[in-house]
Amino acid sequence: MTAVQDRPRADAGTRRRVERPKPSRTARLRVAVRIARRQVRRAWVSSLLIMALIALPIAGMAGVAVMVSSTFATPAERVAVELGKMSAWVEPLWPAESGFWQTPDDPYEYGNASQWGGSDGSSTADLPSDPTSALAPGTEIVPLSSGEERIETVAGNARARAVAGNVSDERFAGAYALVAGRAPSNGGEVLVTPAVLERAGLTIGGTLSLVHGEVFTVTGTFDDATAADADLVVAFFDADRYSPIRSFLPDADIDAERLSALNAAGFGVYARELVLDPPPFDRPFDDFSIPTSAERDLQRELALAAGIGGGGLAAGYMVVMLAGAAFAVSARRQQRALAIAASVGAEPRDLRRIVLFQGAVLGLFAGALGLAVGVGGAAILMRLLDNGSATSFWGFHVPWLLLFGVLAFAVLVGSASAWLPARAVGKSDTISALRGARRPMTVTAARPLWGSLLIIIGVAVTILSGIAAGAVAISDTIPWDSPLRWLPTVGIVSGPILAQVGILVSGRWLLWLASRVLSRIGLAARLASRDAVANGARTVPAFAAIGATVFVGVFAVGMGMMTAEQSARNYDYSAPVGTVVADISTMSDPFLTGEQVQEAVEATDRLFASSGATAIGVVGGEQPLYFAETVADIPTDLQHVMLIAPPRSLVSMDVAGSQGFTYRGSATDNLSVVAPDDLEVALGVTLSEDQRAAYAAGAVIVVDDRYVTDGRVEVGAWSARDAFAGKMPDNVWSGDEAAEATWERTAPAIRVTAPDQNVVAAVAPATAAEWGIAAVPLRVLATFPEGSEMNSQDRLNARTGSLDTDEYQVSMWRETGPTAAAVWLVPLLAAVTVLVLGASAVALGLARFERRPDDATLAAVGGTPGLRRRIGLWQGLVIAGFGTFAGAAAGILPPIGFWLQSQTGFEPMNLADIPWWLLAALAVALPLGIAAVNWLVPPREPELTRRNVIA
Repeated sequence: MTAVQDRPRADAGTRRRVERPKPSRTARLRVAVRIARRQVRRAWVSSLLIMALIALPIAGMAGVAVMVSSTFATPAERVAVELGKMSAWVEPLWPAESGFWQTPDDPYEYGNASQWGGSDGSSTADLPSDPTSALAPGTEIVPLSSGEERIETVAGNARARAVAGNVSDERFAGAYALVAGRAPSNGGEVLVTPAVLERAGLTIGGTLSLVHGEVFTVTGTFDDATAADADLVVAFFDADRYSPIRSFLPDADIDAERLSALNAAGFGVYARELVLDPPPFDRPFDDFSIPTSAERDLQRELALAAGIGGGGLAAGYMVVMLAGAAFAVSARRQQRALAIAASVGAEPRDLRRIVLFQGAVLGLFAGALGLAVGVGGAAILMRLLDNGSATSFWGFHVPWLLLFGVLAFAVLVGSASAWLPARAVGKSDTISALRGARRPMTVTAARPLWGSLLIIIGVAVTILSGIAAGAVAISDTIPWDSPLRWLPTVGIVSGPILAQVGILVSGRWLLWLASRVLSRIGLAARLASRDAVANGARTVPAFAAIGATVFVGVFAVGMGMMTAEQSARNYDYSAPVGTVVADISTMSDPFLTGEQVQEAVEATDRLFASSGATAIGVVGGEQPLYFAETVADIPTDLQHVMLIAPPRSLVSMDVAGSQGFTYRGSATDNLSVVAPDDLEVALGVTLSEDQRAAYAAGAVIVVDDRYVTDGRVEVGAWSARDAFAGKMPDNVWSGDEAAEATWERTAPAIRVTAPDQNVVAAVAPATAAEWGIAAVPLRVLATFPEGSEMNSQDRLNARTGSLDTDEYQVSMWRETGPTAAAVWLVPLLAAVTVLVLGASAVALGLARFERRPDDATLAAVGGTPGLRRRIGLWQGLVIAGFGTFAGAAAGILPPIGFWLQSQTGFEPMNLADIPWWLLAALAVALPLGIAAVNWLVPPREPELTRRNVIA
């Protein structure tokens, strides 16, 4: 039998292993993108939440970008509003042959041959009036001039802008346009804007009266492109009504050569072709550069991009924190699916890519949605805010390049939000994830050490920077352009930010410390705090976002209130709050005569009385010297009388930088003349009978303590010419040299407390006459009942100037005091509260969503709904409380730093101005309220069919 020979075997050493080829990088990316897209659709609830978080700030950024860009005019839009369909205009700006020049596209960027914006001495010559010599023969000219008029209205009178010339010319279309009626045909007719008809109670064909007596027939209405719907504008027939006359050129050809000729003749030129296509221009100097219109437009666009970028970074931080928390929850719910992918060959980097791609996809869709909402919202808002002026929004400008950057920023924010969850997924244990096991959370020592170090460094940097800033402020050896001048300020702001970063870095460790304490309070507190530690990827970003918001709010409130209160202390009151003030001043001559002043006072008194004033008073004094142009304008026998500050109240120049000083009103014009019956209106004080008697007998009412010594004040008189030349004591600095006083004396002082008004010291008219004070009425004060029309600034604006003559003018206003802090404080606190509530709602909603399996387990072992509600209460306290405490602690550091800096200046800030109770309410009451709401909202009924089996 033939033996069957064994087939030769391949040597073991030569046996080949069959390996499956690894998928290419491109294939892995395609698979990761496909899985990411499916996961986004599968977890659509969390995807919508993340998209909403990203889309909201993107919509705001896009809307702001469009609205601000729409306030930037393109050259074509500027030309349309400035010229209509005309080719150019020329206007006399400088005397002929003075070396005048301009940039081609802007006649108001100009200078002369000797220096920029300067004069070579020829500026005293007359301006040219006829541009025809510098224009081509036969050039058509359409003249216009502009000015201002005061028209009579239903309520009184009002200022109106005026143009003069044929504005109905069709070649002005785009700048002016006839709306209704016809154009004026003679000097007795006028066109008006519709707002004038309404304010004056007129119709077309009616009579418009000017305050000084002229009367015109209204022939129609017109539109001025630069005027809002409510603006009062009138157009007269005679183009030479005002000066200078602007000559519009319908068909002129203005090139660089013609521009030079017109400039040489003293005319500025605004030409269509020069603006739309500016020729090269060599400036006549090298030491200063005037930006062109294109350069200015680029600077504005860069400033807009920088502003959008800065706001985007701040909003992006909060979005990354909150969306990161949502991604952490979503990634944990995908843990099993990702583990299955890992079990069939996906590497950790593939798993990271899947989560990162989810962030990029959601960022892209959210960015596109945000852009659409922002651009659409901007269109609607611009329509609502449109006031009728073509210059409020020049057009609907969509900055596509900037919006593309915003879209890329949205993708970046989405990817950044998914970065930390992606890292955690890449480190996950596949076998444990497939079994559904959860490893206990451990806290390492590295992060607490780094976080604590950052907190300590941040606090130290803030305090040291505040001290350094104060030292630098009074230093005479550090150059003004040295970085040491601004570096301390940077440290004051960056130190607290560093401290807040430290809190974020060590956030999980801080939560762990808190859980050690809260575990002793009760079961609900123990479960809530341990849940926060176990899910640090969700809770730490949430309270970091809350902390960032509270940080900004506390910083703004602290600095704003210290600054506002400091400004309120230094506010220069013109009269007691609520008083209407009528100030009388000269119109042309340096001084008014007694008859002129008395005429103005009587007219003002009649106006106030007829308007329902409940009290009227007059404050007098010496006529102001600053209306005089030279010392020769001041009479030789006129004197200046004032209170003299004692030496103890003066400040040494040697130590001025190390101590502060304050004084009321003017230090030299400090003596007013007020009749005893007018004191209550003028100062807001009521004197006793003894004080009134002393005042009438020669005593001085004094509001500022620094002038009083042992119950008396020192009074001195100097020549008014010496006072004009500054040769009298300045009442501020010690050691100043002054001319010898004409006379000096002391007088008894009546010390009153009246801080919120303008008078520093006052004497009775008889005392003023005895001292030789040439007093005249300066202001008429009146009080009106609540609800009076005269308490309206619009009413006062209408009255202002109604009493003017060629010799004097009467200006009216109502003293309202410094702006109340509530104007900005309430919206700021409302914004902070809304943002904190929104961040807390997201964080607590994610916590409830992720706790559903735990709630099922609790219910399975007998946990009551009340227990689960108490867990929600403690979750709110932990997340919101940590965030507000961290933000408030870091946010109060910059105000303290700036307070330290201000202590070496003349006007130091005061920490007591910070509303500590308000900050405490923000840091304590707000998280308590959030926790209470989270307790009041009942948790969802647990799905017992999904509970884990407890062996």
